[in-house]
Amino acid sequence: MPTTALPRTARTPWPRACALALLSLSLALAAPALAQWTWRDANGQINASDRPPPKEIPEKDILSRPQPQPQRAAAAAAPAEPASAPTAAPAAPARPTVDRELEARKRAAEQEEAARQRAEDKKIAEQRAENCRRARSHLAALESGQRIARMNDKGEREVLDDKGRADEMRRAREVMASDCR
Repeated sequence: MPTTALPRTARTPWPRACALALLSLSLALAAPALAQWTWRDANGQINASDRPPPKEIPEKDILSRPQPQPQRAAAAAAPAEPASAPTAAPAAPARPTVDRELEARKRAAEQEEAARQRAEDKKIAEQRAENCRRARSHLAALESGQRIARMNDKGEREVLDDKGRADEMRRAREVMASDCR
């Protein structure tokens, strides 16, 4: 079977598409190279860099500067407000959502910690109030002069003598001094 050549228009456009892709890629990569500073140093030599010249280079020796970014140029080209218009407070710079979420979590954690601390303080206050009530009741019983018996380590019942009663009264007063406020 003889092979026939395809007409020129029926060929695939791959070479042309590849060439266009390479050209656009090289232009995209060359765009940052346009942001070049050019200046003449003290020896008269011309230098080029993507960074500004050293501070000791005078303005008259700076030959070219990079073009401003499109966003900056648009902001600079915005019309100024008339002098008769009331001056508004400068808008706060927009913070990223991550910062807002982080601040919200931090506030929530602080509020949770404060609530936990309040609950703990309330529990301690209730315990102190209960200790105070018991100490007052015990002191009243000791001062009444009635017989008070307690169980010793061996499980035997023993009655408080005057020295034991005085010790118990001293302990009850210490508890009252610390917990009854």
